[in-house]
Amino acid sequence: MTRNCILPGTGRIGILGGGQLGRMLAQAAQSLGFSVAVYEPQVACPAGAVANQEVNAPYADLDALRDFVHGCDVVTYEFENIPTAPLKALEAAGLGQRLRPDWRILEIAQNRLREKTWLRDQGIPHARFASVPEGGDLAAAIREVGLPCVVKTADFGYDGKGQLKLTSEAEIAAAQAQFSGQAAVVEQWVTYQCELSVVVARGVGGELRTFPPAENIHTNHILDISILPARVPPGMMARAEALAVEIAQKLGLVGVLGVELFLTESGELLVNELAPRTHNSGHATLDACATSQFEQQVRAICGLPLGSVAPRARVAVMVNVLGDAWFPQRDSAVPQTPNWAALLADAHTKLHLYGKAEPRRGRKMGHFTVLGDDAEETLTRARALKAQLHAAG
Repeated sequence: MTRNCILPGTGRIGILGGGQLGRMLAQAAQSLGFSVAVYEPQVACPAGAVANQEVNAPYADLDALRDFVHGCDVVTYEFENIPTAPLKALEAAGLGQRLRPDWRILEIAQNRLREKTWLRDQGIPHARFASVPEGGDLAAAIREVGLPCVVKTADFGYDGKGQLKLTSEAEIAAAQAQFSGQAAVVEQWVTYQCELSVVVARGVGGELRTFPPAENIHTNHILDISILPARVPPGMMARAEALAVEIAQKLGLVGVLGVELFLTESGELLVNELAPRTHNSGHATLDACATSQFEQQVRAICGLPLGSVAPRARVAVMVNVLGDAWFPQRDSAVPQTPNWAALLADAHTKLHLYGKAEPRRGRKMGHFTVLGDDAEETLTRARALKAQLHAAG
């Protein structure tokens, strides 16, 4: 254990952000005896419902934020799009050492241009890209990268928002209209076999641990299914884990980091995005590993030994439960209760709901994880359960 570690049962952990990741993080912290405080601008947030304290104030309210951090032994994040200016002010006030990971890592990850530039400068493999400053020449950047390509806003994009794929010169004018005046990144279109992700943890003293790489299947740009471990050769798994470790070390990470990658058709691994917090594709670790990604984050930021990531099953398939499950018909406007009985009747399936009161199409309401011995059979079973879930019970 590192010096000045925060022992279980003795401290308070602060979480900036009150979504489902914060909720599951709070529950993991409380299972180790920590008290949890959540800072979230919106009232009645999912994390606040299970926390010991919920503070509702804007991130720009420096007095409220400073008081919150003063009342915690360590403060971490449940999403990366927290404004960094208030975090810089906390550092200037002598509170920066309580923020884990460092706010500079958030600053890199929350802006696609800074993220891509950092990957390039560190020699991490990534898709070719060109930057477009505010008011810059988007058409020139598209022609520099070549078609097909993807245009993405530099800031605050997630789940496919703020991006547009281009396949022909005729589409450039529409892209210029959509991204007019915005800072953007133009990325080479990558033809890939599959999308992978690795959740890596790094402790205060530099201890490192990676969860098995997950294979991710998206629908409408939102993560639909994650398969743990990914259906790729062991050598490819090792390469993905090595890249995640290299990135964590170069960032000086204290906490957990989700590293999203493409496995190209030619067998190359390219890093796509970084998320300096727990990752949607890592939710299966709650049921599939000896230590979940959420408990690992708690251990890392508190200076405790990192936990074992040994599997509890050969295969775990995680399925996101979106608000669509409450609306089984495309034209239905009144929500119906999903068929929870279908999931709960399966002895190898675990359901996790996030405590969100209002279901909306595309909104992440929860997830379920199916454990099994064979990847194809478990995936088939998970898809069948999802189909049953969407048939109102």
